[in-house]
Amino acid sequence: MAPSVFLRAVRAASGILRPLNILASSAYQNCARNASLISTLSTGHFSHVQTPLVSCAPSLTSSARNLTCGHTATILNRVAPLFPNVLKLPVRTVTYFSTRKGKRKTVKAVVYRFLRLHSGLWLRRKAGYKKKLWKKKAARKRRLREFVFCNKTQSKLLDKMTTSFWKRRNWYADDPYQKYHDRTNLKV
Repeated sequence: MAPSVFLRAVRAASGILRPLNILASSAYQNCARNASLISTLSTGHFSHVQTPLVSCAPSLTSSARNLTCGHTATILNRVAPLFPNVLKLPVRTVTYFSTRKGKRKTVKAVVYRFLRLHSGLWLRRKAGYKKKLWKKKAARKRRLREFVFCNKTQSKLLDKMTTSFWKRRNWYADDPYQKYHDRTNLKV
């Protein structure tokens, strides 16, 4: 019950904040030049002595850096403290609580691109092994086809992005990685 309520709140907050963020960025870009003039006119403090706007502009340029254009900035400033964790979501697309069973889900891109050995090490292909092969020499193509191990940080991250189903021991006939599943003579 509680995870679904939290997920609904996160979705609602992201739905509210995304258009506001777009509005704020576009309004700031469009109105950066006119921010000092708009702020002067919106305050309503007009002096009875008429002075040209050109003479007032240098005194307002320092305050124009701190201002954003329109009401979108005030709305964002009001809404942002209410959802501090929502605004700082990680980039990883891990589903912590699924909608049907409330369970954690595996990121399928990890399963497609990496191979997990039973020892906890992850194998990957080198970057660019399929890209622009027509301009690469044969030796470089051969090096790019090799498999390499992920480092400790990457392995921990990939373990967080997969469920226990993908961490179980598998036995395949004629497995080329059979001798690598058990770590020998390596520090843990």
